[in-house]
Amino acid sequence: MSILSISVFKKWASVSLVARIVIGLAIGAVLGLTVPQWTFFTMLGQVFVSALKAIAPVLVAVLITASIAKAGEGLGSRFRVVILYYMFSTFVAAVCAVVGSFLFPVTLQLNDAADATAPSALTDVFSNLLTNMVSNPLLSVSGANYVGILFWAIIAGFALKLKASKTTIGVVSDLAEVISVGVKWVIQFAPFGILGLVFTAVSEGGLDVFTTYGQLVLLLVGCMLVNALLSNPLISFLILKKNPYPLLLLCLKESGLNAFFTRSSAANIPINMGLCQKLGLDKEFYSVSIPLGATINMSGAAVTITVMTLAVTHTMGVEVSFVSALFLGIIATLGACGASGVAGGSLLLIPMACSFFGIGNDIAMQAVGVGFIIGVIQDSVETALNSSSDVFFTATAEYYDRAKHPADGRKA
Repeated sequence: MSILSISVFKKWASVSLVARIVIGLAIGAVLGLTVPQWTFFTMLGQVFVSALKAIAPVLVAVLITASIAKAGEGLGSRFRVVILYYMFSTFVAAVCAVVGSFLFPVTLQLNDAADATAPSALTDVFSNLLTNMVSNPLLSVSGANYVGILFWAIIAGFALKLKASKTTIGVVSDLAEVISVGVKWVIQFAPFGILGLVFTAVSEGGLDVFTTYGQLVLLLVGCMLVNALLSNPLISFLILKKNPYPLLLLCLKESGLNAFFTRSSAANIPINMGLCQKLGLDKEFYSVSIPLGATINMSGAAVTITVMTLAVTHTMGVEVSFVSALFLGIIATLGACGASGVAGGSLLLIPMACSFFGIGNDIAMQAVGVGFIIGVIQDSVETALNSSSDVFFTATAEYYDRAKHPADGRKA
């Protein structure tokens, strides 16, 4: 029986993961429309996302520690470059959102206040970041606090690099490999998870969201698509001087598609690492840049914060100059870096941005409530943009570094 199970699993794994995901997507949509009462399908999505969220913090902590411990020279320049790409693309996304909001202004129906806790100023965001950074390392892993995981894993990696023997470093590296294999096994069941997630979205959300908040959804999605399909590849083209779309489409297909349904950059970290391995990127580099991107590369979040804030100002009749809107873009860029890598993480930063225009928390939190209503679309597209661009800019940074330092024999 066990031999048969292994044989079936190998045949299952031999089929393209993307093809299996598309099949799961289609089945989930059909079931959601025809038998929405069969809620037990929802468990498939919940179990899959929970499994990814459970293993991702451990994977990130061990991989970063091992990568830094055995890292060679030259990775520092790559990290500087990829961080620059992350921040610049996020700012460009915010600017796109400003332009879109001025060209196609939308208003909201602000009725019922929403109850949630949100940062009221940019200083609160940085305070939270610093607090999370130095939190207990074990609590950081168990609570999926990726800022804390990054901080302590980097410290542990450098400590191992300076003081530990090669044998000890080898044990840590082997542990990272073991966890990576476990993650690959979990990912093989992504089609079932996607089936459950699509079933839940279709059976619960239906198509009402398109009629009530259609204009807002179109503006948000439109700005994100401009960023994904135009500005990001333009940045890559200016850097590499080569056609960026083959890489972009691969990232959208294999990373963005899964992130669209998991709605969590953190849960998509294992998927992105697998794609980086498929692209032949340096594991010492991407094992740090991918979780770093899940923390600070938040173009979609910047779009959401900017569009929703300007929608509130339009609704309240607050006059906003283009210069002040651009400054809002800067605030959104910095604030997006503090957005949680979970579903709806960017929405709680809207009150912070609204405070820049003197709009109170009670009104701003109503916009957060609207955000959660359209979240089935907004947050899905946002996460797809954020997560796929993590791989896209990681690959761009490494290809650029290879072009500058071709001595290692690798070609971009």
